[in-house]
Amino acid sequence: MSGLTADPAVPPGAARQRPAAIRAVPLRHPWRWVAAVVVLLVLAGVIDTFVTAPQLHWSVVGQYLFNGQILQAAVVTVYLTAIAMIVGVGLGVLLAVMRLSVNRVMSSVSWFYIWFFRGTPVLVQLFFWWNIATILPTLSVGIPFTHIMWSESTNKLITPLLAAILGLGLNEAAYMAEIVRAGIISVDQGQTEAAHALGMRRPLVMRRIVLPQAMRVIVPPTGNETISMLKTTSLAYIATVHELFFTQQEISNFNYHIIELAIVASIWYLAMSSVLTVFQYYIERHFARGSVRGLPPTPIQRLRRMLFQFHEQPPFAAEVEPWLEPGRPHSGM
Repeated sequence: MSGLTADPAVPPGAARQRPAAIRAVPLRHPWRWVAAVVVLLVLAGVIDTFVTAPQLHWSVVGQYLFNGQILQAAVVTVYLTAIAMIVGVGLGVLLAVMRLSVNRVMSSVSWFYIWFFRGTPVLVQLFFWWNIATILPTLSVGIPFTHIMWSESTNKLITPLLAAILGLGLNEAAYMAEIVRAGIISVDQGQTEAAHALGMRRPLVMRRIVLPQAMRVIVPPTGNETISMLKTTSLAYIATVHELFFTQQEISNFNYHIIELAIVASIWYLAMSSVLTVFQYYIERHFARGSVRGLPPTPIQRLRRMLFQFHEQPPFAAEVEPWLEPGRPHSGM
């Protein structure tokens, strides 16, 4: 193509001048800073009130933070959380599949279970399992129409830990059933129909097609339920399970440092919840693959980016393609 020359009407000196920089004035929000200062002052006042309270003995908090009884109780709390969630998730998946079944009996039984266990407080259910021996002194299992019978005292079978697992796990199953059901129905029905058209049976379709895709919807609330279960285990004190809350209560009843021991228990609950939150984040990130364009960065990646990434401003337009002098040809397209 033929070259283009600068407009002769433009003075020679003006062609080399850059346009004046735009003086951008950011919009000011003074009330945001006022609100932030007020919040910080209130927060500082609350912290100062607790830290400097003469009746609060922080040395007792440090003394019992890594006490052997407290550490053992924390282990029992984690164990109880894990077993109760295994029972809840396993039974919840079964109840969700039953709820979606075309069989009226299966669907009705699942609906009644969910209705009953979600409608009664978990503390009442724990109290029931802990005192079930009052109505069933012995538990018997036998083969019908034979004399083969096995029986055992209920008090021997239903230990405090087992009563807590039954109360927490069976209650959690009702909530997990609804979470799993929501995840299953979130998968497009056309995929299920296509799998059936290929000759795949319903259990195989559920295991290979539906559940892997439903996990993206199931995992986040399941993580929240696990963290909630960690704190709900404190209700197992009613069954005299030596978990974290019951243990700190026993110690505080002995030395009368009630608030100090409550702070110790709170620190351990916060620490364990934080660890579970990290696990939840990475599990959610794993199951998000294939459904989002880019995976969210991990905390380590964010820190690395913040420390080592330099944000360079884009070059000025004149640096990309300098202004031409008058009479100098411009190679256009």
